[in-house]
Amino acid sequence: MIVISANNLTKEYDGSNTVLNKVSFAVNKGERVGIIGINGAGKSTLLKILSGQLPHEGGDFFVSSDLRIGYLEQDGGFDSDRTVIEEVNKVFEHFPEMEKEMEKLLAEEELTRYEQLRERYERMGGYMYQSEIRGILTSMSFDESMYNKKISTLSGGEKTRLALAILLLEKPDILFLDEPTNHLDIGTLKWLEQYLKGYRGTMIIVSHDRYFLNETVNRIFEIENARLNIYEGNYNFYAAERRNRREAEMRQYEKQQKEVQRQEEMIRRFKQRGTEKLAKRAASREKRLSAMELMQRPDQSKGKLKLNFQQNFQSGKDVLLAEDLSKSFGYGINRVELFRGVSIDVKRGERVCIVGANGIGKTTLIRMLMGDLVSTTGHIRVGHNVQFGYYDQGQQLLNDNNTVIEELQDAYSLYSEGELRNILGRFLFRGEEVFQEVGSLSGGERARLSLLKLMMSGANTLILDEPTNHLDIESKEVFEEALLEFPGTCLIVSHDRYFLNRIPTRIMELTETGLVNYLGKYDYYVEKKQQLIESGSKYVAGLAKATTAEGVAFASEDTEEKTGLSAAEERKRKKEIEAEERRLRRKRESLEKEIERLEDEISKAHDELQKPEVMTDHEKLQSLSDKMAEDKDRLDACYEQWLELQE
Repeated sequence: MIVISANNLTKEYDGSNTVLNKVSFAVNKGERVGIIGINGAGKSTLLKILSGQLPHEGGDFFVSSDLRIGYLEQDGGFDSDRTVIEEVNKVFEHFPEMEKEMEKLLAEEELTRYEQLRERYERMGGYMYQSEIRGILTSMSFDESMYNKKISTLSGGEKTRLALAILLLEKPDILFLDEPTNHLDIGTLKWLEQYLKGYRGTMIIVSHDRYFLNETVNRIFEIENARLNIYEGNYNFYAAERRNRREAEMRQYEKQQKEVQRQEEMIRRFKQRGTEKLAKRAASREKRLSAMELMQRPDQSKGKLKLNFQQNFQSGKDVLLAEDLSKSFGYGINRVELFRGVSIDVKRGERVCIVGANGIGKTTLIRMLMGDLVSTTGHIRVGHNVQFGYYDQGQQLLNDNNTVIEELQDAYSLYSEGELRNILGRFLFRGEEVFQEVGSLSGGERARLSLLKLMMSGANTLILDEPTNHLDIESKEVFEEALLEFPGTCLIVSHDRYFLNRIPTRIMELTETGLVNYLGKYDYYVEKKQQLIESGSKYVAGLAKATTAEGVAFASEDTEEKTGLSAAEERKRKKEIEAEERRLRRKRESLEKEIERLEDEISKAHDELQKPEVMTDHEKLQSLSDKMAEDKDRLDACYEQWLELQE
């Protein structure tokens, strides 16, 4: 049964910029469609048209009117005066009303009507909705301490996760999801994939997350040059078929070009002979040739990133060595420890990827290794001739007040404007686009500009913090190829699982007690980590069995079959989750207190510095200035960690 269809759907902006040109497709009930394409191809535009938020200039579309639609906009957090739990409870506001009605019927001894309403309440999930709310909010990284937070105080990432949680609780018949994996760590991504696999409705998902697409969709719609190409499979199927299709198209193009050249050569020869008969033949062939529909070269598109990393000079064999690093913030009861016991040894040519839970301190660690932050304990040794190139995930190193070309001129003043414009063209900044202010750029454009500056640096050791965020799939593939060909060293923080299955020579997981080393790519890391968890569970089960005689109770076989865990293991797992939630909550609260204290100290020091008696006392002036600078550094570090915990 078709629930969504389009026929020659066309969308234009400003009367000339066509983003969708006669697009046609049909989606059956229960199908799972992934929409991909370069940034600006029209993916989000298509979802907005189908959901009725945007008009279209041509063609028509159909969405079944008797089905409920749920739509998650890209980074489309919402504003509300309610708290988190108040907003979520709106989804189930009919249940409290039914509960009151049941109480009333029971009090009035209307038992038949009561039983009918109770059965309806049960069928609708009334006895389960509270636990469902807790389960989905926990899976979306909202513990109970956040339930009463005002939505207006949440970060952008938290608002997006909350919008997704509410959408999943609403269970619409059709899900339109625009970049749903933004702001999710690996654990939450895996949970969402499993949830969507069990979802019974129809899904249309815009995403650049190739691993996520592989796990969740069974059709791919590719928007390319305003046209729609349909592939009947997941992302891996699409990638293979697209490669085969483009190779076939290239063969057809080359065959046609040879035929055109052959015909042109024959026309030239006929004309050279000068006879009337041959001249007619030449004219006939020219007519047929001009009527031929010439193919466009298949690899020509609106633009493809051209990226390659070169090092100015080679580093020594030993690039980075760190031993027993720890990082803490605050003092006394306000002291918060991020991690301890971190040791790492990176050799030339390695591509080491660091993974770990949100808020564990991955960004803090790589900044410590570069020397931007000071470790609390331990020591770091940087190897001979090591030159760092840093990509920060928020692109905070860009100057928003510069134009695009000024941003490069500030860093590479020896290049002429013409040379810089040519280089910018390789990164899809063309014409007047080079005079845009950096502050007005989209996330993808800022990412491309940051990668360009990194490429031009000639660094032999690349430190990359979530480098694939904001890149479309085509740009990710170009970026990955450039990294694989780079002769230097890479240290990369990432949660992009497809990227993690291509790039690293090893993966290191950051935990509170150190780095755990996995000598392989992402699938190997998952497999080995699961083996470690299972061996730990068997050890716990063995301890429980050994103490049975002392009165340890066991769960029934039924419970073990349902969960795969014994009651003891289940309790242990639950306690670990609760302990982790309490740890993160305490860490947030402690950081907020430390931030408040430091801001107060800085304010007092600033006031003190204005006093005439201090301004004439050079020793006191220097002492206060040094303390204020130290407090500002600590405040920056605290804010950085606090922001990590909000994601």
